[in-house]
Amino acid sequence: MSEENSVQREIAAAAARLIVEEGMEYGPAKQRALKVLGLPKRSALPGNEELEDEVRDYLALFCADTQPAELRALREVAALWMTRLAEFRPHLTGAVWRGTATRLSAIHLQLFCDDSKSAEIALIDKNVDYDVGATNGPRGQQIDVLSLSTPCPALGEPATVHLSILDFDDLRGALKPDARGRSERGDLAALNRLMEQEQA
Repeated sequence: MSEENSVQREIAAAAARLIVEEGMEYGPAKQRALKVLGLPKRSALPGNEELEDEVRDYLALFCADTQPAELRALREVAALWMTRLAEFRPHLTGAVWRGTATRLSAIHLQLFCDDSKSAEIALIDKNVDYDVGATNGPRGQQIDVLSLSTPCPALGEPATVHLSILDFDDLRGALKPDARGRSERGDLAALNRLMEQEQA
């Protein structure tokens, strides 16, 4: 293993611990790992796939007795919100979809809307409190992210749901698999299949 590869492995291992233990997202966890390890800011960072492998290893080593139930609890909350927001073609993405979530993880739903304000209006109609933020969308443009807190009875604490507001036209490219042939997101039917497979 080259020196650069071994440094990337070290960064990935440190970032994986932050993701699992503190519920951090991948990007911020990589940056914090650089600081924790005292490495220069311009160090080559591991890719998200390598990082996800490290997260899975960490979960298997330290959280095997708690993580599956926590993941199922969050997936049940995700399914509930996908049903509530069905008109916006919700797709689940992130750790809850990929199976690496713990109780600290946020639920990331992508909504594909004809009108970007329609999802906000739907939340207002349902008397749901939410905050508005922004992130980079699939075409590099800024998109709105609506964040809300919702009860998660199985965990006995609230869960955070982030709703990314995307264009209806973005849905076509959304279902392409990643480099390893795994899907980055799934609709409610796909989520229900995942949950059934886990129970089987």
